[in-house]
Amino acid sequence: MSLQPLLAAPSPIPWHAFAAFAALAIGASQLALPKGTPRHRIAGYVWAALMLVIAISSFWIQQIRLIGRFSPIHLLSILVLVTVPLAVWHAHTHRVEKHRGAMIKLYVFALIGAGIFTLLPGRIMHAVVFGQ
Repeated sequence: MSLQPLLAAPSPIPWHAFAAFAALAIGASQLALPKGTPRHRIAGYVWAALMLVIAISSFWIQQIRLIGRFSPIHLLSILVLVTVPLAVWHAHTHRVEKHRGAMIKLYVFALIGAGIFTLLPGRIMHAVVFGQ
């Protein structure tokens, strides 16, 4: 494993990936630790901000072009841009079940699921994890 392919990648790929790494770690702690605490709220805001950074930065990552300059993964980015604020709003309005469901789905599908596809051969994260 070497970070060199990631560090050599054009912007915004490195900070997109590092934001995803941070969101993966913070999200895991959010799922494991007590809910409703000040720590949960602060970490939740940081996680939500990271998810927005990941989604927004994805629009400048266009190595796979299937629909003009974009790929189907960009549809997921649009979904994240809608779902993150909605999930935060659910928390503010004490709709805990909706908040929990939205956040878990974002973590599992938008972060882990999409992340798995970055490990396909020919992708930068494949080179990071498995070598060239």
